Amino acid sequence: MASRHADWFRQGERDVEHARRATEHGDYEWACFAAQQGAEKAVKAVFQKVGAVAWGHSVAALLEALPDISPLDDTLLDAAKELDKHYIPARYPNSHPQGAPFEYYTQGEADRAVSNAEKIITFCSGFLFEPPKDDPTDSEGDENTEDPASRD
Repeated sequence: MASRHADWFRQGERDVEHARRATEHGDYEWACFAAQQGAEKAVKAVFQKVGAVAWGHSVAALLEALPDISPLDDTLLDAAKELDKHYIPARYPNSHPQGAPFEYYTQGEADRAVSNAEKIITFCSGFLFEPPKDDPTDSEGDENTEDPASRD
């Protein structure tokens, strides 16, 4: 079965774009939720790429469970943990003592959520679309590489 990692990643990027637009329109709770969803889908794209199974919705837990990843930067994990806080409260009134979720969310929170999602998108992009450091097909900087056009 073909990998769907690019589909997951593109949808994650689109969710973050939706979060930006929601912020511009003052829909801060939806901006926060969409940012969380975008980050979650980007991390799940990495799981797809490496052929691993991803369970759950916690961006931080998913990042920590990524196979073959050296220790993660604390700043990235903090960004993920902040996004995780928007998964339920941004949508459900019973997550708050009274009032609707939109009454609790601010532009500052939405801006931070978008920024945090962008950090995770960038991190995941590096795993999805950059050639591995030991990729033998990447001959950049290899002085012994012969240009096929230069052969007689």
